[in-house]
Amino acid sequence: MKSLEPQVVTGLFPRLASRFEAERDALIALDGKVGDSDLGLTMSKAFVAARDAVAALDDPDLPTQMKVAGAAIAKAAPSTMGTLMATGFLRGSKALAEAEVLDVAGLAAFWRAYADGVAQRGKAVLGDKTVLDVLDPIACAFEAQDQAGADLEDAAQFAKQTAVEALEATRDLVAQHGKAAAFQEKSRGLQDAGGTVACILADELNAFVQENLTSV
Repeated sequence: MKSLEPQVVTGLFPRLASRFEAERDALIALDGKVGDSDLGLTMSKAFVAARDAVAALDDPDLPTQMKVAGAAIAKAAPSTMGTLMATGFLRGSKALAEAEVLDVAGLAAFWRAYADGVAQRGKAVLGDKTVLDVLDPIACAFEAQDQAGADLEDAAQFAKQTAVEALEATRDLVAQHGKAAAFQEKSRGLQDAGGTVACILADELNAFVQENLTSV
């Protein structure tokens, strides 16, 4: 069994902030095809705020990190996607309430709470071409890996690959929410912008796990 200690997990937030800053223009361009063109700026601000808020904590446990990150995102990025990301982290923090280290079971619980929270807050269902169409597969991937008794590095890799495949599948869907819904069939063929955000989260989490794994 392998896991990540809370003091190690704090390093995930600078990584996310850097990645979303690097992806800012690409997300703006992608969102601009059927949306408001603000997704890149929103996610960049959101995860810089999360990084700074977590960094200011003194030896925080896992649920505190996720709760503080969620609250910071909510304050810094009160847009639709910012609110959904904040909701995910806040719900995920509750799922980790008893977790002392981050392992496969914890990630399964975190991502299930994250996905369900986003679905409830955004009033979305699978197939609506939203961030949920990638978040839910990530949650399912970690749940399946937990049931299979997989090691953390294998589970993270599997979840990342699942996210990539789920994002590609959003190209075949028609948008049902937000401004993108006004484009209907014109949205078909495009990967979902929100789903791209979820895929980035899974990608960075996987890379972080592979680099920082410790045995317990």
